[in-house]
Amino acid sequence: MEKINGLINAPFTPFYPNGEVNLEPIDAYCKMLVKNGIVGVFINGSSGEGYMLTEDERKALAEKWVSVAPEGFKVIVHVGSTCVKQSYNLAKHAQEIGAWGIGAMASPFPKAGNVEVLVKYCEEIACGAPNLPFYFYHIPALSGVFLPMLPFLKAIDGRVPNFAGIKYTFEAMYEYNQCRLYKDGKFDMLHGQDETILPCLAMGGAQGGIGGTTNYNGRELVGILDAWKAGDLELARERQNFSQEVINVICNYRGNIVGGKRIMKLIGLDMGPNRTPFQNMTDAEEQAMKAELEAINFFERCNKF
Repeated sequence: MEKINGLINAPFTPFYPNGEVNLEPIDAYCKMLVKNGIVGVFINGSSGEGYMLTEDERKALAEKWVSVAPEGFKVIVHVGSTCVKQSYNLAKHAQEIGAWGIGAMASPFPKAGNVEVLVKYCEEIACGAPNLPFYFYHIPALSGVFLPMLPFLKAIDGRVPNFAGIKYTFEAMYEYNQCRLYKDGKFDMLHGQDETILPCLAMGGAQGGIGGTTNYNGRELVGILDAWKAGDLELARERQNFSQEVINVICNYRGNIVGGKRIMKLIGLDMGPNRTPFQNMTDAEEQAMKAELEAINFFERCNKF
């Protein structure tokens, strides 16, 4: 099964001021990501407020992204839900419209209590799109499912034919590397934390990753991979440290889903508000965040249209 090489972006879902989904910016959005070195998107996930979308909205977004994606640009559809039947339907739809792959995080309710339950959950979803690679999205900070991933790989291996790997968004780099080494790298371990791309590269991983700050800082994050490949460790370190500075700023404004989404407006592509229960940024907070970003010369280095 093909492994991803390069960075996949987890895009925000654009909304009109009245809270309805706005498909209009997606064409320009896609072109901007391609221009800045991104190789695909993982839509309707945590950055895209996927759990706050209706099934019809998620399908409409998937159809739009597939329709605007240039050749070779991978559209992976997050289909996770608290209803496994809905996830199956979303997976089936993703295959029908020509998406490249699918993925699902563990249901936040009810939570999988052991590895077997989690494998069964993934099995029932993945069979909805048997011709597409399926990625498990490991993000316990959001799902609340803190299960060990190496036993998960061993349990799912051979049981789900289209299982491709894990989008690993967790702090345990030791576990990430052990999963990467499983059966000589059988599965695709997509690095999911933009703040630690470089140390994972040093361990031999992170050839592919899925990020959220790639929405507006993709040039620098792609630049880490480029510098590493060129053997320029100092440049790779500088770009990683800068990317952490950007993350430090958004952490002051409720993280990537809220603060990061507002950065898109500041660089020229307004994604609109967040959906409840997220608390939207005020205009005063926007100006304060802009000043913090200016102080680190972000706007000279961020994604360009």
